[in-house]
Amino acid sequence: MDHDVAIIGGSFAGLSAAMQLARARRKVVVVDDGQPRNRFAAHSHGFLGQDGRAPAEILDEARRQLLAYPTASIVQGRAERCGGTKGAFAVDLPDGSSLMAARLILACGVTDTLPDIPGLRERWGRTVAHCPYCHGYEIPAGSIGVLATGPMSSHQAQLVADWAPVVFFHNGVQPEDAHAHPRHAITVERERVEAIEDDAAGLAVRLADGRRVALAALFTAPRTHPAGGIAEALGCALEDGPLGPHVRVDGTQQTSVAGVFAAGDINRKAANVAIVVADGAMAGAAAHRSLVFEA
Repeated sequence: MDHDVAIIGGSFAGLSAAMQLARARRKVVVVDDGQPRNRFAAHSHGFLGQDGRAPAEILDEARRQLLAYPTASIVQGRAERCGGTKGAFAVDLPDGSSLMAARLILACGVTDTLPDIPGLRERWGRTVAHCPYCHGYEIPAGSIGVLATGPMSSHQAQLVADWAPVVFFHNGVQPEDAHAHPRHAITVERERVEAIEDDAAGLAVRLADGRRVALAALFTAPRTHPAGGIAEALGCALEDGPLGPHVRVDGTQQTSVAGVFAAGDINRKAANVAIVVADGAMAGAAAHRSLVFEA
């Protein structure tokens, strides 16, 4: 067997899992395509001891610390396919080679599908965001927009309204009533959104009737799906969440497939860096215990 554990995904959850296994003196390999979900954000916030640092800097330091352990390695590239069963998993790499591992940890995250609105994707991670805990504090004074993507968008509008007055853009979606909590300062805009544009305030939402709504920032919740199709190919059970499906795990990050664990955004309805790092630590320790106590 090449490795005790192969980890698919080398961002915060994957590196956290790998650290637990390296410290257990197990041979662990991380397969990483270099595309962390928060690569569009200039700074990471709310992560204890690392507030305000660039995500890339945190990951660089984490990789350096991990590779100081002689049983840990990182393979740059995308895991094209994973197959096999507990004790004998194969991970196919882009160069045609494969590596073998007794256990798998899926930490490959999710893909985000943003609303198809001109100008939105270009601002993603800057003036367009999804997590107020990650980005809300830094938003300058002014109204904040929330762009609906589903029934739960009203919840996002009510939450964001604790930071600043909110303009809630339905955009053809039928979310739950945003006025369920009238103490929040929420203005509902039912005109369809045509584009997101630059503005001195931060950005502007151009509506179908020609009006422009200037905002300090815009929040929206992208639809998500486990990245890469690996979880489905392995047969891992999925659960439906408000933003899309995620991998079902138990309290130790074990999936429905024996020997396969999952950590991070791939098994979360919603998360941040601190949460996925904790998931990774649990998955790494659980995979180690599985090697010790199970055949």
